[in-house]
Amino acid sequence: MTVVWINGAFGAGKTATARELIDLIPNSTLFDPEVIGGALTHLLPPKHLAEVGDFQDLPIWRRLVIDTVAAVLAELDGTLVVPMTLLRQEYRDEIFGGLAARRITVRHILLAPAETILRERIAGREVPPTPDGEIRTRQWSDDHIEPYRNALASWLTADAHPVDNSALTPYETAARIAEAVSAGAVAVCDIVQTPEPTAETVAAGVLLFDEQDRVLLVDPTYKAGWEFPGGVVEPGEAPARAGMREVAEETGIRLNDVPRLLVVDWEAPAPPAFGGLRLLFDGGRLDAAEAGRLLLPGPELRDWRFAGEQEAAQLLPPVRYERLRWALRARERGAALYLEAGVPVG
Repeated sequence: MTVVWINGAFGAGKTATARELIDLIPNSTLFDPEVIGGALTHLLPPKHLAEVGDFQDLPIWRRLVIDTVAAVLAELDGTLVVPMTLLRQEYRDEIFGGLAARRITVRHILLAPAETILRERIAGREVPPTPDGEIRTRQWSDDHIEPYRNALASWLTADAHPVDNSALTPYETAARIAEAVSAGAVAVCDIVQTPEPTAETVAAGVLLFDEQDRVLLVDPTYKAGWEFPGGVVEPGEAPARAGMREVAEETGIRLNDVPRLLVVDWEAPAPPAFGGLRLLFDGGRLDAAEAGRLLLPGPELRDWRFAGEQEAAQLLPPVRYERLRWALRARERGAALYLEAGVPVG
């Protein structure tokens, strides 16, 4: 199962190209995630929607895009052509990572017309027949040119297969994409495939500290939010050994000694997540030389940093921060703690 994701600034011609492309790629279907945004206006309270400026900022939108793409491909098989602007790398990682977890490959195309052509297309595009429709639509598109420039300068061109469609019709653009996909010129996105759990899981994280006693945090590409090095314990694997394995895979740091347990935290199920046991271990302190050997971000990690407790509180989701907070107290006291949903028990 494959997705051809057509990215680009608003006005780049994504939807028109996608409509042509489904006639050129055998057994392909068009899916526009805009329909999910429209559905959310009927599913969520207006006050909740008013708190975000873009549907993409809603976690439910990103989750529904992943689930809907997977459901459509399970129903139809073949290739799904998806025209949708993605300018925030963390949203791209979350969606493409979610699809990879379902064994769906993504080929990422970037329509990249010259900015002068882009502005001409924005000025000439059809707009909703409402009194302020033209102003709002043009302003929306213009406001997203700067984020598009920023994405282009940082990660977008390195990640996607670019197609300059400045002088191409939608059909000509689609033909160029179909040829590149058929010839294998558009590589499958390098996203770690982390299978979706089907039941409660046991996960092991390892806290590593620098010489200032700051804790190492990582920003995984395959899920939202900062985290500790670690991952799900595989069948037949000891939790501490799983943490050591994940640390080596993610950071390149190989621990010689089995780390000491700090906390066991029971995470309650919160659909669609199943919850389970979350263990944190003390991996010890890294000296400057060891810290300098940390791998640069790769397929699994977008970024990493050492953070003090206050900074960690700003970076980590609340449940993970509570787990860290009590792990640090357990480290100070030299005694492991049992938590339920981040709260010590007993």
